[in-house]
Amino acid sequence: MQVINDNGCSWINDLNPRSNIKLLEKNEECEWLIIGAGYTGLSAARKLGELFPHQKIILVDAQLAGEGASSRNSGYLVDTTLNDGFTSNKELENYKKKTNIYKLGIEAVKKFIKEYQVNCDWNECGKYFASSKLEDQKILENFSVTLSKLGFENKLLFNDDLVKKIGTNFYNIALYTKGGILLHPAKLAKAMIDTLPKNIYLFENSPLIKWKKNGDIIICDFKKFKIKTNKMIFASNGFLKSLGIRSYYNFPITLTASMTRSLTDDEYKFIGEPKEWGVLPVRPMGATIRMTKDRRILIRNTAEVYDPFKMSQLELKKRVLKHKIGIKKRFPHLPDNIIKSSWSGIVSRSRNSSQIFEKIDQNIFVAGCYNGSGIGAGTLFGEQIALKASGENTKEIEIIESRNKPTWLPPEPFLSLGVKTRLIYERLRAKSEI
Repeated sequence: MQVINDNGCSWINDLNPRSNIKLLEKNEECEWLIIGAGYTGLSAARKLGELFPHQKIILVDAQLAGEGASSRNSGYLVDTTLNDGFTSNKELENYKKKTNIYKLGIEAVKKFIKEYQVNCDWNECGKYFASSKLEDQKILENFSVTLSKLGFENKLLFNDDLVKKIGTNFYNIALYTKGGILLHPAKLAKAMIDTLPKNIYLFENSPLIKWKKNGDIIICDFKKFKIKTNKMIFASNGFLKSLGIRSYYNFPITLTASMTRSLTDDEYKFIGEPKEWGVLPVRPMGATIRMTKDRRILIRNTAEVYDPFKMSQLELKKRVLKHKIGIKKRFPHLPDNIIKSSWSGIVSRSRNSSQIFEKIDQNIFVAGCYNGSGIGAGTLFGEQIALKASGENTKEIEIIESRNKPTWLPPEPFLSLGVKTRLIYERLRAKSEI
């Protein structure tokens, strides 16, 4: 599972490069092995290090730690999501279970940044579910009723008010929800690396090739060396399927995004000098847009079935054309060359938008498949899968395990064909929102 590091992500490039990178350079033995060093793996390692300070814990990533989906997402720590398909009272109860998980995820991240005094540009500014189509008003009104039933503060806004809030007249209607948080995802991921306990051995750019059980011992083969471990946690999220983990219950989707340079004083003044904001689409394949606190605009408006291991620069440039169109629709006065960097990233999806959290063998555990809400859920699930693997039970585990479990997916090639067809359909429905 060779994943290619690239230097195109603005979030990652905001930070000073790390110099303490170690590769797996000899055979190792350990009590615990964690595969994947994103929010989930880093949080699991941190928790295990606290629980077992005298045990050897190895954390391995196929690329640079924290620089996969964890640093490449749009930086939304969500309390609510729109496209979950809930309509009846029964589905409302299922949605409540999901928002309970989101709440615990926010608490887990908040606890971490408070304990370690992390600066990740945390901003409790809420978010907007917005559309340029007035016919989407019914969707948002129904969503508002659902949120109000569950006690979430929200407010319906129309074009004139939206222009004042976000500086573009592209959107005609939006539902503002108060509880969402915007942050800098790469700063959060790096803080999790920097605060790992001393008994955590982190190896990067070291892809897992295959693994097997020999009695109670798990033997993992890497490019040149092996790791033998007593217990193992898979936390590779978008690459779970590639490793054969719960492969009939999750699949990867490739997203691409771009970020502009900071707006000049004149450009910023022209749009009304709005405070930091984030917009999520009403229609599933619409664009995610952010204005950061330093006046940069982020856009993510593509999602596709694609090789998760590498996107070439030529292929990325094709997606960037869609990013440019999306920015121009919303901010026509900005210059054509305002995009500074572009990148791709992987999310893990399930058929019913549920997460994976379970014991898959006597000493093997897995957490992942966050359906695009990985900052909070990934941090929470990482901590709690470490506790579950340690034989402990918590109220958080009980809440996580009360959720709907992921539903079965058809085998290939039917899965990819079905996902591609659905994405094309949703892309057509959201054509004006891209």
